[in-house]
Formats: sequence, C-alpha cells, structure tokens
Amino acid sequence: MFGVVFPNHSFPIDISSFAQIDTFHWILDMNTFVGEAYDQIREMCIFLLNNFTLPPDKALAVYVQSPGSSFVFCGAVTVARPSAVLSLLWPEPGGQMQLTSADSVPPSAKIGVSVEDLASLPSLDVAAEKKIERLALKVGENLFNFMQSFCGVDGTKLVVPMDILDRWFKKFQERAKRDPEYLKGFAL
Repeated sequence: MFGVVFPNHSFPIDISSFAQIDTFHWILDMNTFVGEAYDQIREMCIFLLNNFTLPPDKALAVYVQSPGSSFVFCGAVTVARPSAVLSLLWPEPGGQMQLTSADSVPPSAKIGVSVEDLASLPSLDVAAEKKIERLALKVGENLFNFMQSFCGVDGTKLVVPMDILDRWFKKFQERAKRDPEYLKGFAL
C-alpha cells in the first residue's frame, strides 16, 4: 500500500508498523519511534508502493496529532503524485492530558493516514502554501518599509514618489544577485 521514511530518523517503514483502524484509516503511534520527542520529527516522506492502486479521484492524506490535540492535515499523495516529503506541523499539545490512574498510558503523538476524496482536501502540501504565504508577507513588508522611508504626508494620505516601485524592485533584485542568502531569509 504505502510506506514512510522520517529523513535522518528512520529506515523505510511499511504499513505493518501502523495500526489499521478500518479499511481506509491507519495510525502510527510516535511513542514507538521517538517517545516524547515527536516534535523533533519535522518531515515525513510518504510514498505509494508499486502494487497499490489508488483511484484517480482519491488521495492518501496525512495528519498529525500532538497529545491531547485534534488531528491537523499536513498533505497528501495521489497516483499522479505518488510520493511527497511533507513538513509535519505539530499542533500545540491540548489540555486533555490528565491521567485517570497511575497505570494509565500517557497520551502520545500520532500520525494518521487515510484514503479520502481528492476534491475534499484543501491542498496536497499545506507547508508549501504556508511558506509561500510567509514569503509574500515578508516581501510586502520589505516594500512597505522601503516606501515609508520616502513618504510625505498630505492630510490623511501618504505621498510617495512615482518611481518608488521601480526603485524598490531594482534595489531588491540587486541585493538578491549580490547575496544569494538574502532571499532565503524571506522564506523562513
């Protein structure tokens, strides 16, 4: 069906390491691999195996759950995209973590995998969308700060020179050419 690898943390893991909840849902208890250090696992490669046929309108969705929290969608693979490296954006642990007796097993982090309708999923790679959003916000902030240094005030309006966008863009491009690390700072 499918396999996973946690880069720099595991060898390939097949479906047999997951507890099958029903025909279309599997859970991996992270205590099995890393104990309470689940939040140190930040990436997961998931891949379809050759003998697994997934209908074209279905996806294998990946979710993470911190102890006491709800499951959060991370991304998915499809027949058209049979493998992916997904960022695991662990939610903050929830408040439902009280133990009822001394013999109780503490709640653990989990990774859930399920077969779902492709059309019902928000995106195949949530982390990539968040990185793009962060990049756009940082570039916009850079432009705003540049424009603000040239602004004049006319009543309730900010007045900037007509060529301000050209000047900012030229400066932005020159800095990116001079310092390849400059743009990486925007993507963090």
